[in-house]
Amino acid sequence: MKNKFPFIKKMTILGILASYPSWSLQAQLLNPDQIKVEPGTLVSVYFDFKNTSTGEFINDGQVHLFNHLTNDGKVDFTTSQQGTTYFTGNEEQIIDGDIPSLIVYSRFKNVVFNNKYKSVPFLLATDISVSGNADFQKGIIDADSYNGRVIFESNAVHTNVSNNSFVDGRVTKIGTASFEYPVGDAQYYRPSIHANSDNGQDAYTSHYFFQNSDPAYAHSSKEDNIQLIDNKEYWEITKDKGLTSIVLSLTLNPDTTPSYIYEDSKDTEIQIVRWDVPSGKWISEGGVTDAAQTMVTAQVSGYGIFTLARVTKVPEEKDDLIVYNAISPNDDGKNDFFFIKGINKYPDNSVEIYNRWGVLVYRTDGYNETDRVFRGISDGRATVNRGAGLPTGTYFYILKYKTDTKVKDKTGYLYINQDN
Repeated sequence: MKNKFPFIKKMTILGILASYPSWSLQAQLLNPDQIKVEPGTLVSVYFDFKNTSTGEFINDGQVHLFNHLTNDGKVDFTTSQQGTTYFTGNEEQIIDGDIPSLIVYSRFKNVVFNNKYKSVPFLLATDISVSGNADFQKGIIDADSYNGRVIFESNAVHTNVSNNSFVDGRVTKIGTASFEYPVGDAQYYRPSIHANSDNGQDAYTSHYFFQNSDPAYAHSSKEDNIQLIDNKEYWEITKDKGLTSIVLSLTLNPDTTPSYIYEDSKDTEIQIVRWDVPSGKWISEGGVTDAAQTMVTAQVSGYGIFTLARVTKVPEEKDDLIVYNAISPNDDGKNDFFFIKGINKYPDNSVEIYNRWGVLVYRTDGYNETDRVFRGISDGRATVNRGAGLPTGTYFYILKYKTDTKVKDKTGYLYINQDN
């Protein structure tokens, strides 16, 4: 689908030869052929740039775009190079164009968004993807109003995201790595955080809305244990490709999250809730809230519309397991590992531990009380520093174990203290 903005001026054709280390364009640019910006070359485009359906624009250098970008062809990079595209305009910048197929769109190795014209200077009306780093320095990207989307490829990351710069609209992440989705709305950065997935081709999309999900998803239609549903915000999270059930973290923010969600209660707790389409009601996905009440984490059973809620606490079944949720792995013989007293009685078990960003740092089957234990050492297959000591901080655990009659699970936070 072509997204058109009638106020983009008609462009003229310029022939370009990138043969100098640094050069500038001070007229409108239409590219029907091939342009390649070589490494070490600086290009500044001060007027609208349209890459036609026959155009191919390869950026392996440094390209500064000060006006609109329309791509109806191929915008790409050489995989082995570190080209960077800068959207650094002094007025509103439109990024649009045809989407030739599901796998061909504007691809950037690295991209910088830095426009101080106004709070929402970027209007995104197409798909763009990032393979390296997206640097959100200044300016919110409005993808919601124009059906745009930002795609982060398997190794892509982002930096400097804040209330001043994020994506207002859909963000897709491809691959296995955990990811903090840089989404928000109404000048509030409100990320969702997804843990590792199992397949490199998995793809999930997150979209945050600073608005009431009721009546579109009626708050009166809910499980009996759900007491109060967040009436100011929600996230839409879809599984575009893959089979993995994700560990999801939703963030809390006193500027957007209702005060009643934070209120202490001996009978209720903060949990993640999801609109279940088959039953037509809100269901609880559970969740554990960190001590600072900034994040709720749960292993969710489905996808769709999520928000926060106060949910009636479920009385814990009496069993003979005691989870000690703090360790100080300094080999002094005290709290050196994650101790689950009684787990030896249930050898058919599994333990997973995630950091607060959803990265799996440890997993094992047959956890016990002696040698098959977590000692604060990174052992997750998707973790970067496998075998390294993990930093002091709060982690999230999932314990599943089989009794004679059923499979049970426990979740909670685990604190690692490396300072003692």
